[in-house]
Amino acid sequence: MIDFLEETYKLVRQIPKGMVSTYGAIAEALGDRIAARAVGFALNLNPNPDLTPCYRVVAGDGSIGGFSRGIDEKIRRLESEGIRIKNGKIQEFEDVIFKDFETWYPLRKLRGEQSRLANKVKMEDDFEEIRYVAGFDAGYSKANPLKSYGAIVIMDLKKMEVVEKVVAEKVIKFPYVPTYLAFRELPIFLEVYKNLNTKPDLLLVDGNGILHPLKLGIASHIGVILDMPTIGAAKKLLLGEIDGDRIRYRGDVLGKVLYSSSKPIYVSPGHRISMNTAFEFTKKLCRYRIPEPIRLAHSIVSQSRSSRSSDL
Repeated sequence: MIDFLEETYKLVRQIPKGMVSTYGAIAEALGDRIAARAVGFALNLNPNPDLTPCYRVVAGDGSIGGFSRGIDEKIRRLESEGIRIKNGKIQEFEDVIFKDFETWYPLRKLRGEQSRLANKVKMEDDFEEIRYVAGFDAGYSKANPLKSYGAIVIMDLKKMEVVEKVVAEKVIKFPYVPTYLAFRELPIFLEVYKNLNTKPDLLLVDGNGILHPLKLGIASHIGVILDMPTIGAAKKLLLGEIDGDRIRYRGDVLGKVLYSSSKPIYVSPGHRISMNTAFEFTKKLCRYRIPEPIRLAHSIVSQSRSSRSSDL
């Protein structure tokens, strides 16, 4: 799995003294401009600005941007290297901007992996009896944003009773990047999954299935890797337009809107399940807004985060 933080730091170390680069330029060197915000996240966690000169990274319009040691210190360091700053902006910005990175574009590699896995997604019902239904959710420590907590809750579908719940924690060095969620949360999912005693027949994930630009959200990603039926149930609409109860993206119906409370969720099949069946299973599992296995997993994650924080 790619260490997003270290890949970002490698690029920042290439910025010459007396020059600056931007969050967007570094994201492009990583392989996708959509990661610009995640670049800022990574730089905020930079442990050594002398080794990795993150103060040389500024906003795309030439404004200074942030720095973990304060804006005044960032300005002092830049000016000491010959960068002229006036009213919070870099002067002669185009003359001092650096974009000539040596890179292997790691996010492009991940996109390629998504494309490969997307070709393996099955959109028809491919299962026998569904007895055990699992829900997965993950959360992150407020004190240490690299520490992830994940939980899986397994329920007996007929009895609607919990039969097993497992929680785990793991350091994750891949911040949230839209449409790359699987690469952030798959490691913690696998950490939890390997400790299960009960094998689920169906997995619901707090995220998307085929409701994704490449038709491979985290639910589809997990489904293909484990070759199991999966459903994505997201609280926010990632993409597409609402057409009645359907979600359309570039002409295709990739999901459905489910109202089990005043706020909707967005359901999409992940793998080895059809659109309508995914919707009906999700609807059946909703006592409240969120499908019960995911809701309970979320509760466990929240409790784990709180208890660990109180121990600090």
